[in-house]
Amino acid sequence: MALLPDGLLEIMQCPACRGPLVEREEPPSLVCTECAMAYPVAEGGIPVMLEEAAQPLED
Repeated sequence: MALLPDGLLEIMQCPACRGPLVEREEPPSLVCTECAMAYPVAEGGIPVMLEEAAQPLED
């Protein structure tokens, strides 16, 4: 299931490095493919695109 409406992810970018983002289901987040920071998606599907809210992606 997509976290964001069609087309929205393509125009968004990482606030830290301007890299592209991909969706991650668990926990719901948007992950930068360049710097590996995960931005949480709050209930209701609203992404929190603040550098302060981002967490490093853990393998």
